[in-house]
Amino acid sequence: MQKSELVVSGPVQCVWPAAAELGEGTLWSVREQALYWVDILGHRLHRYQPAQQRRDSWTLGSEVSAISERREAPGLLITLRHAFAIFTPDASDGHCEIVHTAETQQPGNRFNDGKTDAAGRFWAATIDFDCQRPTGTLYRLDADGACHAMHPGYVVTNGPTWSLDGRTMYLNDSVGGRVQVFDFDMASGTLRNERTWMQWASADGSPDGMTTDAQGRIWIAHWGAACVTCHDPVSAQELARIALPTSHITNCAFGGPDLSTLYISSARVGLSAEQQATQPLAGALFSVQTNACGLASPLFG
Repeated sequence: MQKSELVVSGPVQCVWPAAAELGEGTLWSVREQALYWVDILGHRLHRYQPAQQRRDSWTLGSEVSAISERREAPGLLITLRHAFAIFTPDASDGHCEIVHTAETQQPGNRFNDGKTDAAGRFWAATIDFDCQRPTGTLYRLDADGACHAMHPGYVVTNGPTWSLDGRTMYLNDSVGGRVQVFDFDMASGTLRNERTWMQWASADGSPDGMTTDAQGRIWIAHWGAACVTCHDPVSAQELARIALPTSHITNCAFGGPDLSTLYISSARVGLSAEQQATQPLAGALFSVQTNACGLASPLFG
């Protein structure tokens, strides 16, 4: 598809002016027809059901950063500050069942972004809370609960997402302003041959959360640059750019009945009082209608 063929067919809409400190973790639930997302620093899990215009929120006892639905049981697999956990929104008062605890020896770290691959394994990376030290590690949680440290040495990562054929994993080195790729073995869940797929210009901010659409294109949120861009999965050529009314754009996911609505999260953290005054929708959840089609999020397990 050429750049001119990719169309954003409607205006950007604010669907939840949540004023999240650090909105993240966008995930569309096909079975619930709902968009889950989080406020990491606010310790809040949110659910938006557009057909009913319903908004639900749960306060957890820790930072919550990434989400996956579970295959064999209701509820979600989530990442907390130092743990993978199970949380069932409509049957819980905020209690989480810990599945695996990681990095208790790294109190300055916390989990950040993550996603489930097509084989049902959940990938999530830790980061330095101050976003300065390379103490973060990319982890893989298998369906049997086994957790594997896959790649160390990160300051802040976001993603991952995968190519349509499952042979490439994309991972954002947000502090380095780079999108990295690995050769990916879907059968074994192993990585090799890390390399830079795209180096960002400073005017484009930092690469944050991302998703893959049904044609294999990569959509990336820009922290600090008020936009989401769409890229060719091989050449990295920019195919489309969606402007947002606030600068810190954090993640995106396709949703809606036909998976053509792009939902976009944002953040207030890092903005001065003057910037927040001029960006009243910082921390909101946005939506925009496109002529692209997303992919259903894989289920954990």
